[in-house]
Amino acid sequence: MKWNDIQQIAEALYDKYPDVDPTRLNFVDLHNKVVGLEGFDDDHKRGGEKFLEAIQQAWIDEAAE
Repeated sequence: MKWNDIQQIAEALYDKYPDVDPTRLNFVDLHNKVVGLEGFDDDHKRGGEKFLEAIQQAWIDEAAE
């Protein structure tokens, strides 16, 4: 997975952390969870605020379904 695989990352986070409320995560914790996902192989430094906001929103949407 790469940073721009927003939906795939959100689904993986939802599957791995079903009891975590993504609205309560700060970006440091979110970043650490993303780079810790199995299959994530992008440059950790590329994960800026733009990507993290999109991932967080996609995870919120995934959890709401």
